[in-house]
Amino acid sequence: MQPQTLFVIQTVALAIMFAGLIGLIIPIFPGLLVIWLAILGYGIATGFQWWSWLIFAIITLLAIAGSLIDNVLIGAKALQKGASWLSLGIATVAGIAGSFLFPPFGGLPAAVLAVLVFEYSRQRDWQKAVQLTKGMATGWGIAFVIRFAIGVVMISLWALWAIFLS
Repeated sequence: MQPQTLFVIQTVALAIMFAGLIGLIIPIFPGLLVIWLAILGYGIATGFQWWSWLIFAIITLLAIAGSLIDNVLIGAKALQKGASWLSLGIATVAGIAGSFLFPPFGGLPAAVLAVLVFEYSRQRDWQKAVQLTKGMATGWGIAFVIRFAIGVVMISLWALWAIFLS
């Protein structure tokens, strides 16, 4: 492959990966999937070797783990504080609706507000509703940090592949 062509492919892939990394700020944006797809596209465009397959397999496992961690941590923190499963479902629907109605950051406030209002109407206790909402927000914050770190590791592994092993 011509060096100029490789440079363009690497630049486009890296730009898409950075968009995925920044997109992790938006709760429903599949940033890790975007990063993974950019790396897959790079592999298809440049060809896979045995070592690039190994790196890609590790990146794939990281993407899957990051997606699962996200769902588990947000739900676990809220449930730990006493939220109901219905509350989490309402938060998810509100988050998706908020992201569409007020992009790109409307999802998080909509989800938090939905949990607060629903839990207050369910329990008639503002203190409890606030604690549950804080639990969900804390879970989201922890999940964001972990997903962001996983995204950085995925991009770093790709950089190892693209710069040193190509």
